[in-house]
Parts: sequence; C-alpha cells; structure tokens
Amino acid sequence: MVHVAALPGTPKNTLSIKEITSKALTEAKILIGAGVNAIMIENMHDRPYLNRNAGPEIISSLTAVALNLRKQISVPLGIQILAGANKEALAVAQAAEFNFIRAEGFVFGHLADEGWMNSDAGELLRFRKMINAEKIKVYTDIKKKHSSHSVSNDISIAETAKAAEFFLSDGIIVTGNATGEKPSAKDLQAVKNVTPLPVIIGSGIDVNNISEYWNLADAFIVGSSFKKDGNWENDVDEKRVKEFMDKVYELRKL
Repeated sequence: MVHVAALPGTPKNTLSIKEITSKALTEAKILIGAGVNAIMIENMHDRPYLNRNAGPEIISSLTAVALNLRKQISVPLGIQILAGANKEALAVAQAAEFNFIRAEGFVFGHLADEGWMNSDAGELLRFRKMINAEKIKVYTDIKKKHSSHSVSNDISIAETAKAAEFFLSDGIIVTGNATGEKPSAKDLQAVKNVTPLPVIIGSGIDVNNISEYWNLADAFIVGSSFKKDGNWENDVDEKRVKEFMDKVYELRKL
C-alpha cells in the first residue's frame, strides 16, 4: 500500500501534485525493490473523508499520480479512493490502465466514520460494464474496519462473503477493527470455507504474524507495518519492508 500524500483541497495538503507524485513513486520503487508483488495507492491522508464522494480535484490528482506510476512500474497496480468512492476509483483505474480496485460497502449497508454507507455492488458493476472496464478486478471489503455492523449483526461474515460472491465480487477482503489491527483467524477460516474467491487480509499483517496467517489467505495488503515505527502516517522504511519480504520468501519455500 502506498498512502498518497494529502491531495489538493484536503485539510492536510502541503505538497504540489509534482511533489506528491514523486513521493508516491519513491515509495512504490522501494516496495518493488524489496520484492512486493503489487502496488495499491490510496488517499488515506485526505482525512476527514467524504461519504461515497471524491471531488474533481481528487480524481484529477490521483489520475496524475496513477499515470506516472503506470509509466514506470510493471507490477500489477490498484487503487482505493476513500471513502467508498468506488466508481471514481474504477474510472481512475481505467484511465491509468490499473489492474484492480479495492471497494468498500459492496454488499450490506453499514455505519462508517463518514455516516451511513449504502451497498453499491449493482451500481458499481454496471458502471464497470458501461465504461468497458471489465478487465479491472473489484476486490471487496466485508464487515470492514472503522465501521459499525450492528444492523447486519445477524448476518455472519461467511454469509456476507457468500453475498459478495453472488454479487460478482472478484475477491474478498477481511480486516481487523481498525487500521493496523489484524483480523480474526476464525473469521478468515469461515470465509475460506464458503467461497472459492481469493481471500485477502486487509489490515494488521507484519513480520511477526505473517507465519500465523500464511495459510489463511491468498494475498496480503500491507501498509502500516512497512512504515517507520509501524505508523501508517510515516514514510516507508526500507529495512522493515526487506525484513518482511525475507520472511515471505522463507514461507514460500515451505
């Protein structure tokens, strides 16, 4: 995960598009140099986020960043636009020839930090069809972090995963309760038991617990633990990335 610096128009923005792009490229190259298999960009520094909305200044800025990454990076690339701006993410991915997006709120409405978020699977996949972007994978969070799921509390995470599969998700993302928190191993196993879709861990994985989760997922989205002091707001720490990837190489040999 590359957390793109705060974009123009957001409260914490201090950098130009050129500086933001340069920083994102530098971090992506560090990650690739250490052996990661894919890069995803996200506007996490744009807090507080809008609910299912990202203005033209955000879309144009992220498109500029994405196009520059695509020119210089050959590994698969993905994007998430907070909060729940899934159509906007798909549009940027299509313009920049990215390979996937991360979509929140795909099935079952939930109460997020930004307020109530309706599910958007039908609208999103119709939009994907309309813009001829069906080659772009849509990986979907279920029971996602930083959200209350009390309204759907009688629906298990396994049933939620089955619903996402039924609604044509390309892969299921399972997280802990917040950024940097690992998910429940029980939840992961429950999801893997009911769907043939790829299961992706979306938070909380680090060099100390990757062994524990290795056989419970098909992929790992890693952000916080690659940063200095394990804090998502900090710059990427090359030493931490290499230590993590060394562990991954060991696990791949088993």
